[in-house]
Amino acid sequence: MLSQLAGEPRHVCFLSQQAAEKSLKAVLIFEQIKFPFRHDLDELRNLVPENWALSGCPIDLAELTEWAVEARYPTDEDDPIWEDAQRAMEQAKALYDVARSDLQTRGLG
Repeated sequence: MLSQLAGEPRHVCFLSQQAAEKSLKAVLIFEQIKFPFRHDLDELRNLVPENWALSGCPIDLAELTEWAVEARYPTDEDDPIWEDAQRAMEQAKALYDVARSDLQTRGLG
């Protein structure tokens, strides 16, 4: 069970966002595309060339993007719960899987 493996749901949410961000940036670095130093996952995905499956990946990145800040700093908003953490982790894994497949298709890994 996820709650037995991780500390707090907000840590899982934040690290999931980071995994997705690093997956996108790995592709951009591979393609030698400059990118802004921001956490906006949609903005990063929009820089991925159209011939990559990652560019059309149907994952809702807006929700995952929010965890870059929301999960790190205390706010008046409700803390994430384990269901949020599970969803964030699933989204990040799906994005990672597509990025990895794309990179493998191009001879990396």
